[in-house]
Amino acid sequence: MASRTSRPGPAPRARGGSRRRRLPLRLLLPLLVLVALMAMLMLRGYVHSEILADHRVGPPAANDRVPQDILKGGPVIDTRDGKPAGLELPDHELVLTFDDGPDPKWTPKVLDVLKKHDARAVFFITGTMASRHPDLVQRMVDEGHEIGLHTFNHPDLSLQSKSRIDWELSQNQLALAGAAGIRTSLFRPPYSSFAHVMDNKSWPVTEYIGSKGYITIVNDTDSEDWRRPGVAKIISNATPKNGEGAIVLMHDSGGDRSQTVAALDRFITGLQDQGYRFDTLTAALDAPSAHTSVAGLESIKGEAWVFLVQASEKTTGILVAGLAVVGVLVFGRLGLMLILSVAHARRVRRRDFSWGPPVTEPVSVLVPAYNEAKCIEQTVRSLVASDHPIEVLVIDDGSSDGTARIVENLGLPGVRVVRQLNAGKPAALNRGIANARHDIIVMMDGDTVFEPTTVRELVQPFGAPRVGAVAGNAKVGNRDSLIGAWQHIEYVMGFNLDRRMYDVLRCMPTIPGAVGAFRRSALERVGGMSDDTLAEDTDITMALHRDGWDVVYAEKAIAWTEAPESVQQLWSQRYRWSYGTMQAIWKHRRALVDRGPSGRFGRVGLPLVSMFMVVAPLLAPLIDVFLLYGLVFGPTEKTIGAWLGVLAVQGVCAAYAFHLDKERMTHLISLPLQQLLYRQLMYVVLLQSWITALTGGRLRWQKLRRTGAVGLPGGGSAAPQQMDGRPVA
Repeated sequence: MASRTSRPGPAPRARGGSRRRRLPLRLLLPLLVLVALMAMLMLRGYVHSEILADHRVGPPAANDRVPQDILKGGPVIDTRDGKPAGLELPDHELVLTFDDGPDPKWTPKVLDVLKKHDARAVFFITGTMASRHPDLVQRMVDEGHEIGLHTFNHPDLSLQSKSRIDWELSQNQLALAGAAGIRTSLFRPPYSSFAHVMDNKSWPVTEYIGSKGYITIVNDTDSEDWRRPGVAKIISNATPKNGEGAIVLMHDSGGDRSQTVAALDRFITGLQDQGYRFDTLTAALDAPSAHTSVAGLESIKGEAWVFLVQASEKTTGILVAGLAVVGVLVFGRLGLMLILSVAHARRVRRRDFSWGPPVTEPVSVLVPAYNEAKCIEQTVRSLVASDHPIEVLVIDDGSSDGTARIVENLGLPGVRVVRQLNAGKPAALNRGIANARHDIIVMMDGDTVFEPTTVRELVQPFGAPRVGAVAGNAKVGNRDSLIGAWQHIEYVMGFNLDRRMYDVLRCMPTIPGAVGAFRRSALERVGGMSDDTLAEDTDITMALHRDGWDVVYAEKAIAWTEAPESVQQLWSQRYRWSYGTMQAIWKHRRALVDRGPSGRFGRVGLPLVSMFMVVAPLLAPLIDVFLLYGLVFGPTEKTIGAWLGVLAVQGVCAAYAFHLDKERMTHLISLPLQQLLYRQLMYVVLLQSWITALTGGRLRWQKLRRTGAVGLPGGGSAAPQQMDGRPVA
């Protein structure tokens, strides 16, 4: 049942008479957020070498086409002028080189040791690491060290095309420009070694890179620190013979470099005592600096690149933190639901359990109805069959399909029709309360069917004098379709298992509009139903908690309701529910600082409802975002295992909920598909609700199209009513 507002005017027409359709802001913003997040994650995958990375390493090859001057020359290979030459360092000149950084843990330690000994070095940085840690690159430059390129993604260039080589170099320079505002002419190929092992595959790459203006630096002393052979062995490997100059290969990234740091301190101390100098490459060769300042567009592009990478890193960090939060909330909620639902079931199913004296007095059942012609007869007839004394008030809220006439023509005893102009569901319910004759008020929707025992079971908790309202057990009647089955799982697990938990915690957030009962005096104390929010059922429930009334759950008070049968209708319904819940939470926010019952609900109920019904569903898409990320970028097996683990826990909760409600387990077959498809729709709906709230939008009630297909189990559905030989529309 839904109220109506005036229809909006026609949309403006563009020239030529065609209607211009603009994407609403509430839809555009979620799309923009999704695109931005995906872009940030893709960028993150790129700079972490999870996209476009090539980890192949080519096998050794012959070297007959490599010039002898290179094979027998020094570690500094210059092919820029087309005349290849291999340069060696002067005696007692040592150039320390560090590959694969900068690393946030080990590079600062290396820099500290170098600073301690007033030594200089050359850092061959990768673009991925420089983009992520630009502050370390700037520190290297500020402390007088030299920077060289080590490609962007660290591929074996002998296996790459010229376009890929150009790309690796340009991206590496871009990262360096953004990090330190410079370019460099020094380059070291990944997986390089000594000059004498240059082969026919790596030599053409060296020539090509030289034609681009780079000097290739290999080494003639390898510490082999990457093997972690021990501090003494690293020092032995790195020490040159007979006072010769050398380029020493070490690493400041790529793994545990604690041995490298420890060896470096002893190595520099020992060789400085022997008269060695530790300087940059160009200083050792008495050549111009390899660094060139960048400015203009190149500088702007570099800074923009580093900014975007930093943004992607921070965004990913926030997403990971959000994933941790949602993990705690999801598993916390599932754990609470299981534990407290067991406690609730044991309590209310004990043989000696009683709410108080049996409630036998008549009650008033209110049925607000707006254009419910297809299902109102089934609703009213199910009420008349009740085994508890009742009066039925159908409040026709300005229906245009003959809903009121159908009820009147039934001529059923104890059934009255109250007509009013369309004023909305809260107004219809208040009109019903004013016309009701009894002290206990049952409220239901016009598309819902009660079992004969529903009213009796629903009102028994009023035997306890502090009970002000009772939530019934709403079930999906049209569960045969896939979308109906998904909602059936949601109702049994997400709603009714939740209500058991909230019952034990004494902070039930919502009396469902499909099946709920209220004490008249409780309703009068809080001012009746309000139209301040679009979730009047949640609003009134919170108001009752704040007034000190207990709100409980009656599991045996079963009602069969018609769930939306299309995605559009489901979207409209859940959009209203989620937005209305946010409105209700905001309306009752003062409860957080109140005293007494209101304060208890504010400091227990509101946080739980906010976390489990607003924050957790809002962050829950991160589970699927990281699922997709893990499937694409790895580790795939662990990602699938984690997702299946979450699904298994949800499956256990769902199975237990179905067991409590005595439902057939066969419907749980569609649970995995529900998690993949249905849940995503709910995410978007909630995000849209958030955006509507943040942008100050107003959401209207939207009437769901009824089919009248819901009846009692095994009873079938009634045929459409005929009036004057014509079906009522």
